[in-house]
Amino acid sequence: MQGSVLDPDFLKSLGTFDITYSWGVLHHTGDMWRALENIVIPVAEDGRLFIAIYNDQGFKSRLWKKVKRAYCRNSISRTLISTIFYPYLFLRTAASSLVSKKNLFTGYRKKRGMSIVHDWRDWLGGYPFEVATTTEIFNFYNSRGFILTRLESSCGLGNNQFVFHFQPAALKPLQISSNRSP
Repeated sequence: MQGSVLDPDFLKSLGTFDITYSWGVLHHTGDMWRALENIVIPVAEDGRLFIAIYNDQGFKSRLWKKVKRAYCRNSISRTLISTIFYPYLFLRTAASSLVSKKNLFTGYRKKRGMSIVHDWRDWLGGYPFEVATTTEIFNFYNSRGFILTRLESSCGLGNNQFVFHFQPAALKPLQISSNRSP
């Protein structure tokens, strides 16, 4: 079976589930907020929604979006971006290895399921690329009857990971404000 999270009719045809899980995918659809809205469809009342969404880092996120868009434009720009960013990613990983006193290159395939170079290619080619703050995601789902039960914030360019419990009848939504506008 093949379908899209952007197709609400497809999602309705699946029925509802106690666990709905989407790790690191919805921000690559080209319409993240619609995908975030639609992923609610298969969540059963009293069910759990697990999602991971790229953290909004402001300027850094906007810069990476431009890099990713350029990388995906054509083979010439892909070669140019690779020539610049593979050494950068290698040096960043090597520096992190020195600081953490752990060799981050060894065991990478076993830990991540792919080689480190493939992961770099995956990162650079991950376009469309959208981001959100933890506050934006919390408020979005809280207003739809979801209670946040777990949050792991990346505090960087990685994914913020959320677990929500769907209890639409028992919740009076509250909003959390941040010093950033959505």
